[in-house]
Amino acid sequence: MGNYKKSILLLLKRLLYLLMAYSILRVLFVLFQWNSFNGYGLKAFVGGIRFDLSVIFYTNSLIILAHAIPGKFKYKNLYQNILKWAFYVINTICLLSNFVDFIYYEFTGKRSTFSLITANGMEQEIAGLLPSFMARYWYVFLCGILFAFAFYKFIPKTEFKLNTKKTTLAINLKQIGLFLLFAVSIIIIGRGGLQRKPLRRVDAVNYATANNTPIVLNTPFCVLKTINRKKDLKPLNFYDTKTLKSLYSPIKNYTDSIPFKKKNVVIIILESFGDENVSYSNKKIGNTPFLDSLIGKSLYFKNGFANGRVSAAALPSVISGIPSIIGENFVTSSYAFNTIESLPIILKKEGYNTSFFHGAFNGSQNFDQYATIAGFDKYYGKDQYPYKGDYDGKWGIFDEEFLQFFNEKLITFKEPFFSSIFTISSHIPFIMPEKHKGKFDKGNTMFFETVGYTDYALKRFFNEAKKQDWYKNTLFVITADHCSIAEKGTYKSKLQQYTIPVLFFDPEAPNFKGESKKNFQQIDILPSVLDYLNYNKPFVSYGNSFNNKNHIIINYINNMYHAIIGDYYFIFDGTKTIELYNYKTDIAFRNNIIAKNTNLVKQLETQLKPYIQSFNNNLINNTLTLDKQ
Repeated sequence: MGNYKKSILLLLKRLLYLLMAYSILRVLFVLFQWNSFNGYGLKAFVGGIRFDLSVIFYTNSLIILAHAIPGKFKYKNLYQNILKWAFYVINTICLLSNFVDFIYYEFTGKRSTFSLITANGMEQEIAGLLPSFMARYWYVFLCGILFAFAFYKFIPKTEFKLNTKKTTLAINLKQIGLFLLFAVSIIIIGRGGLQRKPLRRVDAVNYATANNTPIVLNTPFCVLKTINRKKDLKPLNFYDTKTLKSLYSPIKNYTDSIPFKKKNVVIIILESFGDENVSYSNKKIGNTPFLDSLIGKSLYFKNGFANGRVSAAALPSVISGIPSIIGENFVTSSYAFNTIESLPIILKKEGYNTSFFHGAFNGSQNFDQYATIAGFDKYYGKDQYPYKGDYDGKWGIFDEEFLQFFNEKLITFKEPFFSSIFTISSHIPFIMPEKHKGKFDKGNTMFFETVGYTDYALKRFFNEAKKQDWYKNTLFVITADHCSIAEKGTYKSKLQQYTIPVLFFDPEAPNFKGESKKNFQQIDILPSVLDYLNYNKPFVSYGNSFNNKNHIIINYINNMYHAIIGDYYFIFDGTKTIELYNYKTDIAFRNNIIAKNTNLVKQLETQLKPYIQSFNNNLINNTLTLDKQ
């Protein structure tokens, strides 16, 4: 029995060693993302042990059984060497996956899932971008290599002395009992305990505020929980059909005696131009002198919000008014080919020519596929760009040249036209054209220089566009796809991580300007454009026009709904509200006022629940168009 005890003791030492490694990585994650969280309670770190144990026992189930199985064969050197290397390889892969979020969390605001870790939707970009990421974040990759070396170096080990004596029946029964005990422990600890449902990502809220749940979680746990996860949504049943229709309807109808204005519409989506990069909003780190001047001539929404943290979430929100609240990108979801309302589809029925431009190579982020789904007539990517010498070598065509190409094509389109362009240069790897190197300040953020360059490219575009006949008869909408990461040493709350500029500019309407303090989200662009054009036919939209007083700002973050209604920001976990803040007076969300405002919570939920039930169920039933309502 001595060797068997050694084997069990070695197993326990290795499991404890592994648990310590996960805890060290949790501390490193917090250090790398120090400015992403507000408060670091011990409870979050202690609660994280439960999630660590779950992933440890699941991923090491065969190793645990191999240590605990009765039999003298396992004391041989070959067996032990195989066991050690299996332990090292399996756990090194899992542990190093945490290093992804040392970097990527800044961009996504959540622990990586299976789709993120496998670059779902970015398959074609990853080969070109990975070297740039490695060069920029070399110190993270170096830390990963050193960690992998140290992890191997200190793996607990022991020596076994082969014993030819036969074991007694009693000893065999004890060993079988311990083997069964460990088999049961794999199931119980792996599922997170004896509670009715296995441990889920959302259970992290039991140990930290919603903002700090990524501290509790670990990356391999989140990846495992989303492998082969059934993507289809489940119907929500907060209200019966009759009650739901009385509480909320997505059908919009802006009846007006003024005839429909067949103005051209141009939507410009600026890569990573979060509010922090716009000097109108942030004089300290913003770098947008031209955009600032345009804001002064436009209707500008001071409280503008993105519907997601990645580019792939922005496009369906801006163009089709699809809120990003299904837990994955709409473009790569099982609902991507649902029948939808979109600006290209609606405006084509009014005689519009429609087109979409993206300077990256065709296939990038599935934008060309989405353009087809959304109903655009034409897609123009890097492959359609006719000139040589303007490729950045990694990503696509530099913004200055591609915006000029955009202008050249607009001149050729029959009016009225609807066209949208998505810029690329203010994105990792932040490549500057040789002719402009040294012309723009580098500032204190990685985005500063290329934001200044794209702002200059935007200025050049408008300087040329205003010379064209189509210019005055055009409504311009300018926004960003999402925020960028925060300046080092600054904290951004969850709300601030979604703030973006949104402005409407009509050269023919000089009085159509001012700074609006209404809450405004990307999904509000579609109904606002149609309202501005005096579109008088009913349509389905989950956004609201700028003329509407009531706006629901909604995002889905770490498996919970984050919403703003009026002055209040609240977090709804799918069944109940768990946090409530007055964001106008508490932007850092330090004072959770839920306990003192039960009636307010009910009022807010009565607005939120019918909204998400309507969207969720219409998406499931493919009834997001007027003719299917």
